[in-house]
Amino acid sequence: MQGSDMILVTGGAGFIGSNIVAALCDRGTAVAVCDYLGEEGKWQNLAKAELHDVVHPGELENWLERHTQRLDAIVHMGAISATDATDGDLVVHTNFGLSWLLWQWCARHDKRFIYASSAATYGDGERGYDDDGSRTALARLRPLNLYGWSKQMFDRRVARAVADREEIPPQWAGLKFFNVYGPNEYHKGSMQSVIAKTFAGAARGDEVVLFKSHRDGIADGEQKRDFVYVGDCVDVVLWLLDHPAVNGLFNVGTGQARSFAELIRSLFAAVGRPPRIGYRDMPEALRERYQYFTQARMERLREAGFTQPFKSIEEGVQLYVQHYLSQPDRYR
Repeated sequence: MQGSDMILVTGGAGFIGSNIVAALCDRGTAVAVCDYLGEEGKWQNLAKAELHDVVHPGELENWLERHTQRLDAIVHMGAISATDATDGDLVVHTNFGLSWLLWQWCARHDKRFIYASSAATYGDGERGYDDDGSRTALARLRPLNLYGWSKQMFDRRVARAVADREEIPPQWAGLKFFNVYGPNEYHKGSMQSVIAKTFAGAARGDEVVLFKSHRDGIADGEQKRDFVYVGDCVDVVLWLLDHPAVNGLFNVGTGQARSFAELIRSLFAAVGRPPRIGYRDMPEALRERYQYFTQARMERLREAGFTQPFKSIEEGVQLYVQHYLSQPDRYR
């Protein structure tokens, strides 16, 4: 990819988006960011980046028309990502409507399109974690929350466009991110990773409190997730940008489920403290839609040619703690 090409990152001031922006800037790529900066300090996620432009979402369509010739690709990370979001109209407008508008624009103008889907589309996991992007396979999934459903709706619309041979972008890829953690998530409040939320207490040697299990056969702390370091997610995006012939819907996880107890033990090891873990009841409202297990099937991404290893939680948490959370400047 030539250094003169420009890439637009929507949601570029957010967690995954700002890490993508930083990596592209490190490459010398011209990067424009579209995002709401708000008042949560999200600007700090971009403070080290040399940006070509920052676009308010309300001006996006006009901006695209002015920069059609220069733009090479859109990396669409912008979304309402809160799993407890309840405003259905706003979530659908943002997560589906804007995504479809950008897809159509890229198809019409021959621009590449990489977008964020989510492991939340898999619901409780009883139908597995196979990133089969066919209409039939996607129709079987049952997300547990509004956020997951909105992402699923867009995946299904893409699958229909591809199957019906509608006009599509010259490259397209949807990324089903699993449980991502790492620098620049600090603005996310309750949606931060457990590592970010509990680091300060663990560093003091305090007890870290996790949810009890409310499912027979699963011990407290043994609820499992596929925890993936944000830098590995960025590597997948960069690889796709370097391989424009690769298209499809892909899981992005380590392929290895690990328990919350293991994750917190990794945190205590990284801060040099003996582990202290306690448990409390899970709120009633969460119990019926709580995922007890997620694990990405990674065969499709590997078969497409992505060969880089993913960090274990021991490696990723140590990197996060030593290079970011324990430093005066925590930002990527």
